[in-house]
Amino acid sequence: MADPATTESEPETPSSSGDLAGIEQVDFIGIGGCGMSGLARMLHAMGITCSGSDSNPSSTTSSLVKEGLSIRTVQDGSGLPPKVDLVVASAAIPPDHPEIAAAEERGLRVRSYAEVLGMVQAHRTSICIAGTHGKSTTGAMLCHVLMECGLDPGFIIGANCGQIGPSRPGAALIPGSGPLAGEPGLVVCEACEFNRSFHHHRPIIALINNLEEDHLDIYGSIEAIVEAFREFALLLPPAEEGGSLLIAHDGAYRHQITPPLHCRVATFGYHPEADYQVVWDPGVQRVDVLRDELCVVQWTNMMPGAHNALNAAAAVILAHQLGAEWEDAAQAMNDFQGLERRMQRLGDIDLPGGGQATLYDDYGHHPTEIEHTLHALRSSEDPGRLICVFQPHQHSRTRFMLESFAESFSSADEVIIPHIYFVRDSQSEKQRVSAVDLVERLQERGVVARHIDAFEDIVSHLEVNLQDDDLLVIMGAGPVWTIGRDLLDRSTP
Repeated sequence: MADPATTESEPETPSSSGDLAGIEQVDFIGIGGCGMSGLARMLHAMGITCSGSDSNPSSTTSSLVKEGLSIRTVQDGSGLPPKVDLVVASAAIPPDHPEIAAAEERGLRVRSYAEVLGMVQAHRTSICIAGTHGKSTTGAMLCHVLMECGLDPGFIIGANCGQIGPSRPGAALIPGSGPLAGEPGLVVCEACEFNRSFHHHRPIIALINNLEEDHLDIYGSIEAIVEAFREFALLLPPAEEGGSLLIAHDGAYRHQITPPLHCRVATFGYHPEADYQVVWDPGVQRVDVLRDELCVVQWTNMMPGAHNALNAAAAVILAHQLGAEWEDAAQAMNDFQGLERRMQRLGDIDLPGGGQATLYDDYGHHPTEIEHTLHALRSSEDPGRLICVFQPHQHSRTRFMLESFAESFSSADEVIIPHIYFVRDSQSEKQRVSAVDLVERLQERGVVARHIDAFEDIVSHLEVNLQDDDLLVIMGAGPVWTIGRDLLDRSTP
């Protein structure tokens, strides 16, 4: 595959890019995130001058600078370029942020990441990956399969995957190749339901992987969440215009979502009545996909767990719908090694008294994600003890789902809870729940649980208490991942 920085294809001009017509320079507030940096790369490849700011310098911002983007770390509004046609704000940026205020004072257009992503999706074969869980994993799997099958997608994925590289334009800016020759190029994106942002997407093909309670501070009820997913699905064009939805047979409220749709609809899942029935053998991690009771494809998953078997099946089915041969897609899926912070094996920790503990890192921050991940690690690794360090993500989510969180750690022998990661919530919400509340609920269920507030104290505790044949998994969407890296660094001579 051609590297996006060296591709010989002609960049698309702004005049041919739908809602981006006439846009010559775009500035990104919070450019260091996976989504924002990927979007900036796509616009840059289209010939649009891109700049941005982020208060946290990182390898991502460094790579953007190397690719020719101007990045600043001061976010007081004074660094906005003199000539800007559009300002894009990350979902993590509050409305009263100094850079947004400065842009509005100058009369500049300020749009959200999701809105501008929808502009990029226009006039392309846009594949949107939606669901409460598994968006990054399934999206990365799909991109890997498409790339290996010669379909060269553009994509923005919310996690790093070494096999596909960073988010890239791919052939999204030119007509497709191979089975899609002459069709608009493929662009694969996650469709996040937070704040109903996926309603700004322009999908041609979509996946709804699963649907559960989450973001209840936004939605308030599961009924409102289901309605939001139904409105997302209604964005798909009719079947005669290529519109297609792949939806889980179970666990995605398909009976409420699909009746009003005019696109093609297919279901997948373990149920024998699914259009694509998935059969998973946990002993050898083999996945079979059946169509009309006949096996059409099979492969072996490197990522363990029933949930990852479904993620992989969805990716292979979508790739086939996009023109990949079944066997080619299966071979690619056989070779998919995983992605960062999704049940990622970081290595072994050498213990002071001898022996080793195995270290995993995972992004899971929803009760179902925690339960699936811990169960998969327990089954696949069979450790002496399974110890989990889990940082809750947002006080509102913790409060709304406290009992569900407490039920999700049944596979763990010990759970350590640091402070709750404070993001987006109000100060009043912060006072309504604490990490100690979750620890108490876990202890009531017989789980060995403790609250250790500071990360450095958790590292010290683990250094003393880890035993040979332990499996330690660090979980959460906040900075808790640094604990695992610190442990590895300290155990390395």
